[in-house]
Amino acid sequence: MSLLNAGKDLPVIDDLLNLFLQDVPLLDVRAPVEFFEGAFPCSTNLPLMDDDDRVEIGTRYKQQGQDAAIELGLQRVSGEIKAARVAAWQGFAEQNPNGVLYCFRGGLRSRTSQQWLYEQTGIRYPRVHGGYKAMRGFLREQLESLPSLIRPLILSGRTGSGKTRFLRDVQQQIDLEACANHRGSAFGTQPTPQPPQIGFENDLAIQLLRKFHQGQTTLVFEDESRTIGSVHLPDTFFAALSSAPLILMQVPNEERVEISYQEYVVENTAAFIAVNGGDVEAGFAAFSAYLLGSLAKVQRRLGGVRYQQAREMMERALQQQARDQSTTAHYDWVRFILLDYYDPMYDYQISKKQDRLVFTGSPAEVREYLRAQGIS
Repeated sequence: MSLLNAGKDLPVIDDLLNLFLQDVPLLDVRAPVEFFEGAFPCSTNLPLMDDDDRVEIGTRYKQQGQDAAIELGLQRVSGEIKAARVAAWQGFAEQNPNGVLYCFRGGLRSRTSQQWLYEQTGIRYPRVHGGYKAMRGFLREQLESLPSLIRPLILSGRTGSGKTRFLRDVQQQIDLEACANHRGSAFGTQPTPQPPQIGFENDLAIQLLRKFHQGQTTLVFEDESRTIGSVHLPDTFFAALSSAPLILMQVPNEERVEISYQEYVVENTAAFIAVNGGDVEAGFAAFSAYLLGSLAKVQRRLGGVRYQQAREMMERALQQQARDQSTTAHYDWVRFILLDYYDPMYDYQISKKQDRLVFTGSPAEVREYLRAQGIS
């Protein structure tokens, strides 16, 4: 069979809504570089062509046309390479019999993958009509339309109030920091990288879509700036959050210090060690670089004197941790940064939002307020 006719009689789906609502497993046969630039949360990349193949074949297509490009593709993806790729697709299909596959536009690459899989294994695996481009376009439309169909509530509070932890027990919420893989502050960098902007938007759109179709039209979000680390909230979505009612959660200072110490010191130390394969020395070195680098980001705003004070506290704490694995000295710089740096900034920001403030209280009181609003 000619590759131009590949997949002609094999199943095609175009119900993009249920594709995302039902969390259908997605087999992405695009090149790794395409996958890295933007993917979907439940997708797996098992490419037809690697990055070098894609460049070479794309160049051949531009210079000599489609037939020549197909010929080169058949040369580069043949024999053991072809067998290995079909075997990988077969493994995915057998593990995910309700899944689908796609390439960028739902064209030759996905049809070829579909056809080869059928010829070699007898599996009739469906492909997505329009491919990634159609799926991405659908989700962008959701990001434009859904913000006007939901009622957002914003949970605010000083740094270290445990807003993210609080929202874990709220069903009607979306964790924007989890989507961004960033805690949303100068010290918010995680040991693992953030998603690319497109991946962040895809994840957010899918979560909004699912919440809306579950009947959760009132959703709670943590108070965030437009940017969360290296990603930013889409304009229409951010505009909806920026005008939404505000709930202020108040937590005693020492409790905030304890929460911040646990998150930024204890949990992050363990996370950096885990990312470094359990190597304590390498993990601690990465953790130290993260802390000092995060402090350097706020040097200008702290000013020379306060920055030097904070750095000395941090260096003493790291030296103690390196010496005997004790982390208690970190309390000093955590308390200093919270009370002397973050609090004045927060007070200024919240003063500009007083017209949106609808409730102020402790975590328990905020929980009761949300229940009174019908939020589970």
